[in-house]
Amino acid sequence: MQHDLLRDGEHAQDRVLEQRLVELETRLAFQEQAMSELSQALADARIEGARNAELLRHLLADLGKLRNSLHVDAQDEPPPPHY
Repeated sequence: MQHDLLRDGEHAQDRVLEQRLVELETRLAFQEQAMSELSQALADARIEGARNAELLRHLLADLGKLRNSLHVDAQDEPPPPHY
């Protein structure tokens, strides 16, 4: 009878350990999924940041060209009408 009680206790402990193992495996699976999603989001953000940086470079170059085309040398200007 004492042997049966020990066996029942061992089975109960085995069930508890198995339940904990299943819980840990489930948590690990969720963490792996979350890490995968975060990794993809980071990769997407880096691509978008690179596109935005390239767009900004083009816009600044265009702005510089526009400023240069609008900048007129004062010597090329005709005198004001009252002279």
